[in-house]
Amino acid sequence: MTDQTSNGPVHHTERKPRAEFWIYFTLIFLAALPVALGFCLYARMTGQAGPGPVARAWAKAWEITPLIFSV
Repeated sequence: MTDQTSNGPVHHTERKPRAEFWIYFTLIFLAALPVALGFCLYARMTGQAGPGPVARAWAKAWEITPLIFSV
């Protein structure tokens, strides 16, 4: 007979971000927006295509904020 208590299925629940997460996200997004605008302007001047400044800043903020909370 097998023991199913030691290696049972792992259940991961996805939590919704709390208010603290959104405060940090907003601050990082606002800080990333001018930098993203600069990168987008440079990309346009050199003829490269890419996401707009808001999309780029949003992606960076969404990348950085969970790193802060994972520590």
